[in-house]
Amino acid sequence: MVKVAITGNIAAGKSEVEKILISKGYKVFDTDQFTHQILATSDEIKEAFKKYDILDNNEISRKKLGALIFNNPDLKIKLEKLIHPQIRTIIENIKSDDTVFISVPLLYEAGMEELFAYTIFVSADEAIRLDRLMARNHLSKEEALIRLNSQQKETEKIQKSDFIIINNGSIQELEKELNKILSALPINS
Repeated sequence: MVKVAITGNIAAGKSEVEKILISKGYKVFDTDQFTHQILATSDEIKEAFKKYDILDNNEISRKKLGALIFNNPDLKIKLEKLIHPQIRTIIENIKSDDTVFISVPLLYEAGMEELFAYTIFVSADEAIRLDRLMARNHLSKEEALIRLNSQQKETEKIQKSDFIIINNGSIQELEKELNKILSALPINS
């Protein structure tokens, strides 16, 4: 089995890469989905953040939690220390005879790059990512900028990645770039 990481900063187009890979028959896992499951069931996170307003009907509100952590770097780190070990375990336990692609937005921040044979970094200009994030998450420019600025700069991550996709254009251009990478990877679907 070959594990390939898909990473990139917020609103760069990782989800679109996932959709293209799925349409080509590849196995794709999205750690954002794992995180949502952890948040839905984690009493540990509820306890760790009990003095903050993060609950709706006794369940963690991702919207409230996001607003809290993106405005407080120390709380973001606290949350990541609770979630990242669980995500690592899930990734380590993925088994397959085929190549699997795993989307890990905070791959480098979490120090999980050694779990993968290859890394694909999806990049987009900051202005494009800002527009995408505002539209996708219905955020103000200020809210979106806080989220964009909460992550490591792309340049640091690009240097560590095996393959880079610049996603400033159309879906067709994105697929063309991804196809070049797929032909270069020693993988099977």
